[in-house]
Amino acid sequence: MTDMPSDSLSWDWHSEDSGANEICQPEQIGILNSTLLSLAFVIGTILNGASLYIFWFCIRKWSPGLILQFNLALADVLVTPSIPFMIAYSSLSYWPFGPFLCQLKLFLLKANNFSSIYFLTLISIHRYHMIVHCTTKTWFKEAWFIKLVCVVVWLLVLFQGIPFFFILKTSEINNATQCLGIHQNDLLFSYFVWDMVMVSIGYIIPLIVSIICYSLLSCFIVRLKHNQLKSKNMKLKSLRMIVVSFVLLVICFLPVHISRTVAVTVRFFHPEQSKYLNFVKSIYYKCLVLSSFNCCLDPLLYFFTSKKFKGSLKRVMMPTRSCAKM
Repeated sequence: MTDMPSDSLSWDWHSEDSGANEICQPEQIGILNSTLLSLAFVIGTILNGASLYIFWFCIRKWSPGLILQFNLALADVLVTPSIPFMIAYSSLSYWPFGPFLCQLKLFLLKANNFSSIYFLTLISIHRYHMIVHCTTKTWFKEAWFIKLVCVVVWLLVLFQGIPFFFILKTSEINNATQCLGIHQNDLLFSYFVWDMVMVSIGYIIPLIVSIICYSLLSCFIVRLKHNQLKSKNMKLKSLRMIVVSFVLLVICFLPVHISRTVAVTVRFFHPEQSKYLNFVKSIYYKCLVLSSFNCCLDPLLYFFTSKKFKGSLKRVMMPTRSCAKM
């Protein structure tokens, strides 16, 4: 995810190619974005709050898979504080919160985007090793190694997000303060280059790795003997993980990365194409709202793939029983 526009966002640019002073007015986004973001905020806050409670208070022994899922839940929590600012920005048509909160919002959105993709990829790698190489000792089965990888991921996310925190800033456009990303005229080349690098490191490579792991895993579970109860349970759990993970990686993240990359490219190379740029941005903002629902879908991954998480959730839902540590 990245910055959210206002409903009636207005920004101007002076076309260097045409040599004319031209004002490019984007289409209005409408109140639907604010409504959907509010829905994502409420559902995501409830589900992720419950998930963190179960991880922290109800599960005593964490397997490597649970460690990765817990970090994915933390990644989802990152986006929660930024959504109310996005909703207010979309409703007010200007940014009233100052440059620091604008930069913080962008940083949190980028951190959520990158960390969610990385941890989903690590979950796919871990699942592949646990099922396909179940009899082989590998580092991905060791809790200490997974913890180390998680620390490296968070450091990488911090490195990727810091430039957005310091470079992007508020802009005064048409006498209104805007918290911009794609629309920003300053440092346009830097933003273009950084976006191209990040879409490769932060999405394309993780997506390829996940596709390879889940393809190999799918081929393996298809060959499992169906008359064994353990094989049936393993096959069902793995198929659920594959479906949920691909929905998150492809449905939630692919459209927003493609549309943003196209928008940034058009903005950089063909700023005079006002009509086409507005069309691409309109698609991008819709995809941006769609990507915000990843924090609502991640708890399905915990429920379908973790027996401990599912059992703890059932205990929490039973009013006559307390949440005993597992």
